[in-house]
Amino acid sequence: MSERVREASDVPTPVDPMPGKGAGVLRTGENLAITFCLGAMVLIPLLEMVLRSTTIVLPGSSAVQSHLTLFICMLGGMIAAREGRLLALSTVTAFLKNRIKAAAGLFSGSFAAAITGILFLASYRFMIQTRDAGDILAYGIPRWLAQAILPIGFGLIAIRLILHAAQGRKGRVAALLIACIILALVAWLPVDAEHLVFPSLILLLIATILGAPIFVTLGGAALILLWGEAFPIEIMPIRHYEQVTNPSLPAIPMFTLAGYLLAEGGAPKRLVRVFRALTGHLRGGPAIVTVLVCAFFTSFTGASGVTILALGGLLMPVLVAARYSEKNALGLLTGSGSIGLLFPPCLPLILYAIIAEIDISRMFLAGIIPGTLMVIAAGTWGVLRSPKSGVKKQPFQWTEAGKAIWDAKWELLLPVVACTALFSGFATAVEASAITALYAFIVEAWIYKDLGIRKDLPRVMAECGLLVGAILLILGVALGFTGYLIMAQVPDILITWVTDTIDSPLLFLLALNCFLLLAGCIMDIFSAIIVIVPLMVPIGMAFGIDPVHLGIIFLANLELGYLTPPVGMNLFLSSYRFNKPMPVLWRSIIPILLVLLCGVLLITYVPLMSTFLPELFQ
Repeated sequence: MSERVREASDVPTPVDPMPGKGAGVLRTGENLAITFCLGAMVLIPLLEMVLRSTTIVLPGSSAVQSHLTLFICMLGGMIAAREGRLLALSTVTAFLKNRIKAAAGLFSGSFAAAITGILFLASYRFMIQTRDAGDILAYGIPRWLAQAILPIGFGLIAIRLILHAAQGRKGRVAALLIACIILALVAWLPVDAEHLVFPSLILLLIATILGAPIFVTLGGAALILLWGEAFPIEIMPIRHYEQVTNPSLPAIPMFTLAGYLLAEGGAPKRLVRVFRALTGHLRGGPAIVTVLVCAFFTSFTGASGVTILALGGLLMPVLVAARYSEKNALGLLTGSGSIGLLFPPCLPLILYAIIAEIDISRMFLAGIIPGTLMVIAAGTWGVLRSPKSGVKKQPFQWTEAGKAIWDAKWELLLPVVACTALFSGFATAVEASAITALYAFIVEAWIYKDLGIRKDLPRVMAECGLLVGAILLILGVALGFTGYLIMAQVPDILITWVTDTIDSPLLFLLALNCFLLLAGCIMDIFSAIIVIVPLMVPIGMAFGIDPVHLGIIFLANLELGYLTPPVGMNLFLSSYRFNKPMPVLWRSIIPILLVLLCGVLLITYVPLMSTFLPELFQ
């Protein structure tokens, strides 16, 4: 979250655990490095597009582009660790007090540092193996030199986990000792590793509950299971490297950058004005405004919570002025925070397509009709909850509507630019994302001048890199976990068990919905995609379910997971943003959650909603 968004959300800024001049230089260096990587990632595809019409070829561009993603992954993870903002599954520590909270942080931080230390060692070994093989990346640059960012990144993350595990020198020394003891036990305990797998997984579960980051949970589980089977730990960085350098993956940081540029500029105010001018005269107009603006932003920010934090301060006064009750206003804003998740170019759509090995454009097309259904469902609920009396209706004014649309015309064209570039065949998904990011930059920095190139752009790009890096870090280590599951033939076992237990595709879909709602409630959407999709797609295919339709079902359920009490992510973000206790949020979200659940059931049992557009344009 950016400084502007953080101020709006009332979330305290983490204290830098590494004060001093050297730490300041390192901080500046990391921010500049990730800004450079994002900038180069945007420019390389654009340059390739320009050169495509000539005889000039840009050699090694694909390899450079994919390795820039690797650098963004590790640099973003380093920055997230620096800021104490690595994504975690558990929020239990928010309810702990004083010494108990400190002890929980000490244990989870120390355990997380130990796991990350093992990832550092494995990455170093992998880098040395590549160096000995003599592979060249491009332009004579040895491949191992690019891979060196893996041990550097994991090493620095481990140090920062220690620094964040406790306050004060004594606490951090204690955290370091605990981490070293854990590593020593792993290396020298005179017991067969297979007998320690279960106790180690129990300790990992406790650390996760107490706040260990998601990448530690997934990476730690993979390391423990590989250790128990006597597999080399180098499998983890190898799979991490293979996944993060996937040629399609650069689309994620670039589309995310476009969303961050919008959120940090003046786009929120201009778009709210547009939708108010167009729908303010209708009954429930403010609710329609809320749903449409949130859907627009979430489609670019990827349901990361930026929507609620960036737009909450603008939209809550609009709803209150329209005499919505506090309960209904909170429910609508919280429920709309992830409502655009199914619209292109949202991150989860891209990530699902990559993991399930489906063309990204097919997933983008598949999400349009189901996404529209969810927007209509949320908007209808908001209209029905609008006060029936005592509200002075604002007459429709052609002049105001025209001025609002004209002022926001460049931002309203952003989805058109992205979709035209992608679906026209003019550009690949990666090139379309580069066009979208460049367009958003030109609009916000040059046309509207809401963002200063020197003052604001590095901060926004560092913030974007932090989010993307934290997600890609999870993606990389989670592939090691799913790789172990595949080696252990877990998908085959699951397919056999499910097909023997459930004989109806309709019943399977109902069971899948229940499972995914639970998974979406307790897991971050990105880790859920990485871990569950490789297991789910083969089972769905066994029941004759189209993987594209299955993906929309999957994402629609996880969209509700953000809202599901007691631990849905958007509930915590709304609690911070509006300074309301969690029980108040739970009560406010239930009505709209039930309405959206009806939409998910329609999406599930009417596959034509998901498959019509992909089949029409294939």
